[in-house]
Amino acid sequence: DPKSFAAMRYTEARLSPYAEVLLKELGHGTVDWTPNFDGTLDEPVRLPARLPNVLLNGATGIAVGMATDILPHNLNEVASACIRLLENSRSTIEDVFEHIQGPDFPTDAEIITPKADIQQMYRTGHGSIKMRAVYKKEKDEIIVHALPHQVSGAKILEQIAQQMQAKKLPMVADLRDESDHENPTRLVIVPRSNRVDYDALMSHLFATTDLERNYRVNFNMIGLGGRPKVYNLFDLIKEWLEFRIQTVTRRLQYRLDKVLSRLHILDGLLIAYLNIDEVIAIIRNEDKPKQALMTRYNLSELQADAILDIKLRHLAKLEEIKIRAEQDELSKEKADLEKTLGSERRLKTLIRKEIISDAEKYGDERRSPIVEREESQAIKEEDRLPSEPCTIVVSTKGWVRAAKGHEINPEELNYKSGDSYLAHALGRSNHPAIFLDSTGRAYSLAAHSLASARSQGEPLTGRFTPPSGATFTAVLAGDAKQQVLLASDAGYGFVVSLEELYVRNKSGKATLKCPKESVALRPAHVSNIENEFVAAVTTDGRLLIFPLADLPVLVRGKGNKIINIPSARNAKREEMVVDIAVISEADSLTLHAGKRHLTLKPKDLSHYHGERGRRGNKLPRGFQRVERMEKT
Repeated sequence: DPKSFAAMRYTEARLSPYAEVLLKELGHGTVDWTPNFDGTLDEPVRLPARLPNVLLNGATGIAVGMATDILPHNLNEVASACIRLLENSRSTIEDVFEHIQGPDFPTDAEIITPKADIQQMYRTGHGSIKMRAVYKKEKDEIIVHALPHQVSGAKILEQIAQQMQAKKLPMVADLRDESDHENPTRLVIVPRSNRVDYDALMSHLFATTDLERNYRVNFNMIGLGGRPKVYNLFDLIKEWLEFRIQTVTRRLQYRLDKVLSRLHILDGLLIAYLNIDEVIAIIRNEDKPKQALMTRYNLSELQADAILDIKLRHLAKLEEIKIRAEQDELSKEKADLEKTLGSERRLKTLIRKEIISDAEKYGDERRSPIVEREESQAIKEEDRLPSEPCTIVVSTKGWVRAAKGHEINPEELNYKSGDSYLAHALGRSNHPAIFLDSTGRAYSLAAHSLASARSQGEPLTGRFTPPSGATFTAVLAGDAKQQVLLASDAGYGFVVSLEELYVRNKSGKATLKCPKESVALRPAHVSNIENEFVAAVTTDGRLLIFPLADLPVLVRGKGNKIINIPSARNAKREEMVVDIAVISEADSLTLHAGKRHLTLKPKDLSHYHGERGRRGNKLPRGFQRVERMEKT
């Protein structure tokens, strides 16, 4: 029977003293009643709450197309806000914020949502609240002594243990649960050594476990209108005060009706005691004493019934005195009730006193402090790895490997038949290695994941999917903020940071846009963009040097013109840039042309300085076909 789900055996509960706030006024005519689930009893349509329990206890529910998430609040704060709005009808939501700081949970964990965000949540009726566990350091251990609302300590230990088993927390040596009656929450995290950054470790655990938890807020509820609506905090309290005024008015009117009814009966009883002998005679002799009494003394039916219900023991003269005393007491109460019902100010004063009384009886201090904390961050995989120097080597056929240290000579490594050294980069094992192809696309891999230099490596095409016909031209490594100069052999380029070249997908990232039929050149490292120069040499034997600051810092694109190259007269390009270099004022430049090389000292290089985008000056005879250049 579907109705059985609401049977009493399922809905019984042991109530706490606070339940009186909800139930105390039920029998005082304060609310309407309706048949229960099977029609055997009546139940109240709503409870005559003396405080806004929907805010104090919170509520969570879900229905078709809507949901409710109201978080618990501090009783003293809510009561104080209710009194503020009750006393001053011109109050605004800003006035409410002076009393209600934010939600308050039955836990000492911290609420770390900024106050501005909390106030915005209250203005709109929806948002989120973030809670974070509280910990302290004891000797060399971390003690978690307060957890977010509804978070289990066993679940936390399980989440941390899973990371330890997956070797994602090498800095944690042990976990213990020392919770007991004296310390309801005491989770112990033992770092592997005292060199571990405790705050960084906890920041990681906040980001990856329920030690930090987000609570959705949606003030969607059914108010006096009987329809679901998302309330802001001000409207919610204002509407509850309307409900409270209606409830107290009904309670007072119910009591007034009871007092008037009792006074009416007492008037009839007093008449009977004043004429007791005649009343007894009528009762003994008349066939219909009730009608006779009503006719003889002009009594109502209610009064006549009360007289006929008097017991013999109550006919003593003392009862007359008691009736007059009760009449006096009820008359005073009647006058007081009529004054209160007739005065809005007296009614609000009564409600205010009752709110204060309940707050003093059931209220307590805030438990969940609202504090500002830095946003938690999970420890990146590369940060968990040891930072060791390594050399990343790429061959002409696109095979890659990594060797420990910076001391090896990559050109002396063993290469496959038909393959040879192309490029190398000095980096660290916890940094990404960046690879560039001839089309200007960038790719990246974790350096620690590369094959060892003891082998002949692995093909980059197994890790990436470059465009058809593209070849790998360079490898980069270093700090994320390190800058490099990217350029195409068409004579265009720009400066970019290595962090802009990091990419996760196998197809890479289009970084340098190469004009038609041009290819990307080997990039050049930048040390100080303000004090360095760009040197560009072309196949026509022209060299141009200009300030590096004249080139833009971009994330991607074609860049600006470095050196002027005449347009091709036919489909085949006649001139292109051979190589670029970044040099300082004190650097020399060595040009290589076959087996010959020419070193230009700083004073020699002044002849080739010019404005960006110019043709540059001709190199000496014999160096019209420079293959590469390097600063020395």
